[in-house]
Amino acid sequence: MIPWAKPTLFGKEERYVQEALRSTWISGGPFVDRLEKDFCETLQVPFAAVVSNGTAALHLAYLALGVGHQDEVIVPGFAYQAAANIAILCGARPVFVEVDPATWCLDPSALESAITPRTRAIVPIHTYGNVCDLTAILSVARSRGTPVVEDVSESMMSEWEGRQAGTIGTIGTYSFHATKTITTGEGGMVVTRDPELDQRVRLFRSHGMLRERRYYWHEAPGHNFRLTNLQAAMGCAQLESIQEIVARRRAVHAMYRRELDGESGVTLQHFDARVMPVLWALALKLDPGAFPQGRDRVIDQMRELDVECRPGFYAASQQPIYDSLALPVCEDLARNVISLPTFPDLTEELVHTICQGLRKLKR
Repeated sequence: MIPWAKPTLFGKEERYVQEALRSTWISGGPFVDRLEKDFCETLQVPFAAVVSNGTAALHLAYLALGVGHQDEVIVPGFAYQAAANIAILCGARPVFVEVDPATWCLDPSALESAITPRTRAIVPIHTYGNVCDLTAILSVARSRGTPVVEDVSESMMSEWEGRQAGTIGTIGTYSFHATKTITTGEGGMVVTRDPELDQRVRLFRSHGMLRERRYYWHEAPGHNFRLTNLQAAMGCAQLESIQEIVARRRAVHAMYRRELDGESGVTLQHFDARVMPVLWALALKLDPGAFPQGRDRVIDQMRELDVECRPGFYAASQQPIYDSLALPVCEDLARNVISLPTFPDLTEELVHTICQGLRKLKR
């Protein structure tokens, strides 16, 4: 079976984790500080706070911005909906907007009508390795004085106009899940250029305490969203290999493009010329005329061919926990998008096998 994703490990991960174990620093420790420092250097940002997972990163971003009861948070209707779920848990209301039918990212033209006096944040979710139109989004956000939280869980190291995604808005949040660009098993990061926001993230990350000020003194009600030294050790090793990971992911993307550009019956996700993507997953939209059996049946048939695929995200308007108006573009993508195996160790031969399998299923 060709898996949909798997982490790429380089050997230093085991050595660094053993080093952390031998040091007996297994909760907090020096690898945590090192990972934050290395992340800042890699992304060229002044502040980075490592956390327990990407969802915790979003939660801390909202808390740092003061998102709370009766506030509104604007999110795209086609995406992994951690950003919406955390808004609800903060007492806010997610306001879903359409995505661009070509890029599948938040449509900036939908923002003006969605912003209200209650809007506390706009959350562009950079989907599948793509980057939202940050120039247009930030233009609207700045005109309204609204913070922008970039969810970069799927697009670490992707660039917008030569700048790292996640470093352009008010706050950027990252995931280090096993399927992501780098992994610590579970983990994440919050980055910002604002020292006050960074301090608030760190405060809420650790029970509302800042130990450099005073031990066991709670300045705010907070969580324990800290990452362990063991996990951070793995992250440090991964980050040392980030350029190789990026190069391999871009090579896999190029392989798929050579196979599928111009292929009848499928439409690949579009990347704006201003985007330099690092693919999380190769996603494409199936034409129901070419695949009348439907996307879900195609996934089953690919599994029969020993290829694991996944469906696109369900539209917010299709899910019972959300209060959303109809979102036709999101709903169309939800019905027809499929993502193919994508990880750095994929070879040209395997990519060809995957694409040939998909071709066999066309009618």
